[in-house]
Amino acid sequence: MTAGTGDPAARDPGLQPERTRLAWRRNALANAVVALLVIRLALGHGVAGAVGAAAALAGWTLVVAVTYRRMAGPRRAGSPPRPGGSGRDRPDPVPGGPALPLSAAIAVGYALLGGALLLTR
Repeated sequence: MTAGTGDPAARDPGLQPERTRLAWRRNALANAVVALLVIRLALGHGVAGAVGAAAALAGWTLVVAVTYRRMAGPRRAGSPPRPGGSGRDRPDPVPGGPALPLSAAIAVGYALLGGALLLTR
């Protein structure tokens, strides 16, 4: 990125998509660690713990699905289809879109689930 010029054409967006993909990967990894810790905590709580473990696993699955969607990014017109894809162009993901509130809701759910499991010990 060229510093000091106000010209938008001088902006170099080359690394921004890579930084975004790396951020979503870190988010998925952090959520995986939290989900595993919640599952470990839930193992000693019988049926309620099993439900909590299933909820943590479902939350992690949603995070991975959203992360994959965000990391895949938009397809460019004229680019070859991705392996296993339909070959159709996908629209650009909305910046933030529903991914950010979903990720935040899952993080809050993990916190509430972990707190509930700790209080019922």
